[in-house]
Amino acid sequence: MPELRPFLSGLAFPESPRWHAGALWFSDFYRQRVQRADADAAVETVAELDDQPSGLGWLPDGRLLVVGMTKRQLLRLDPDGLHVAAELHAWAPAHCNDMLVDPQGRAYVGNFGFDLPRRAPFAPTVLLVVDAGGGVRVAARDLHFPNGMALADEGRTLLVAESYGQRLTAFTRHADGSLHDRRTWAQFDGRVGPDGICIDAQGAVWIASPVSREVLRVREGGEVTHRIATADQAVACALGGTDGRTLYVCTGRVMVTPEQSRAALGGAIWQARVEVPAAAA
Repeated sequence: MPELRPFLSGLAFPESPRWHAGALWFSDFYRQRVQRADADAAVETVAELDDQPSGLGWLPDGRLLVVGMTKRQLLRLDPDGLHVAAELHAWAPAHCNDMLVDPQGRAYVGNFGFDLPRRAPFAPTVLLVVDAGGGVRVAARDLHFPNGMALADEGRTLLVAESYGQRLTAFTRHADGSLHDRRTWAQFDGRVGPDGICIDAQGAVWIASPVSREVLRVREGGEVTHRIATADQAVACALGGTDGRTLYVCTGRVMVTPEQSRAALGGAIWQARVEVPAAAA
């Protein structure tokens, strides 16, 4: 079984890790910054926001896209700084969260669906897709807290982690980015709530489960092949490194206020060597 080793510590709440251009990129959303770390854990701040950053991705021309959670915006990092690529508040009823950007530059963006920080009642919500020109449309409805996402089958399938549905849901993607043929890819019991996910070259999915404090590797149908316990809540994971065989796991402690998280700096990123590398981008 892979063994987790420390990679980075002293973070407020790391989220949305991505291996890109030889580095691990991630959002530290309570410190309102996007950072990247090389394989030796040397950290650089890429962007600072006046919002909490979450999902990350890249346009075909290499520009970074960042989800602004509380303002419900999709931001784009240009040479002169961050700009609003799309306003999402008219479609997203609550905080936006994770995102996947496909090879054509379309961004699939999830949202909470209800006011979780104020403990509002649960409500299902939509998954949005933003085209490269900034147009916004609803890609899917009635999702239970859409969160991490991954592309499978050479981009023909979109997998979505429904955290409150305790499942991974699959959609067939058409050439225009629209989603069809919704089906359950893997269903879990109440002990597993999938958050961030990533996919390997065998088509299995690594899932960060904050509820059960672990990361697990799952095949289609729900067979669990690996489980790795974490000391704190596991919120996201990514495969990367020079050969794609390093699993990075973000962990954190949910506190009452962002100020408490910034004071505690209890967030961390861990790493483990795995047998199967990341799927080809």
